[in-house]
Amino acid sequence: MNGLVRFFRFNFIPRSADLGLLVLRVWLGLTLLFNHGWGKLMNFSAMSEKFADPFGLGMKVSLGLATFAEVVCAALLVIGFLTRFATLVLVINMATAFWFAHNMKLSGPGNGELPFLYLAGFVTLFLAGAGRFSVDGKTNRA
Repeated sequence: MNGLVRFFRFNFIPRSADLGLLVLRVWLGLTLLFNHGWGKLMNFSAMSEKFADPFGLGMKVSLGLATFAEVVCAALLVIGFLTRFATLVLVINMATAFWFAHNMKLSGPGNGELPFLYLAGFVTLFLAGAGRFSVDGKTNRA
C-alpha cells in the first residue's frame, strides 16, 4: 500500500516550474496560432466585412488587432520572447472576445468558455513570466 501511495505522488517525474511554463507557453501559443490566428490571417479580406467591432475602430482595424494578437503575439509566446508584452496583448484580446463576442457566457450556445480558458492561461503566464526555457530567460541571465 505504501509503495502504491508513493507511486501516485509521481515523485519520479522531475519538478520544474520552468518546464511547466514552457509546456503552457507552447501549448497555448501554438493552439491559438493555428486554430484561430492562421484562419484570420489567410481569410482577412473575407472576414473584414463581418468581424465584430466592439470599440468602434472599424471592422478591419479590429480584425487586424485580433490577427496581430493571435499570430504575432502567439508566436512570440511560443519562443518566449517579449513574453509579458505578448501575454498582455493576448489577455486584452481574450477578455474582449469573452466580454463582447460571447457576452461573458460560460455555458450554452455561443458560450465563451474557450476564450475564458485561454484568458486564464495568459494571465498565468503574464504573472509568472516565460521561465528559464525561453528567449527571455536566456537574455535576462546575460
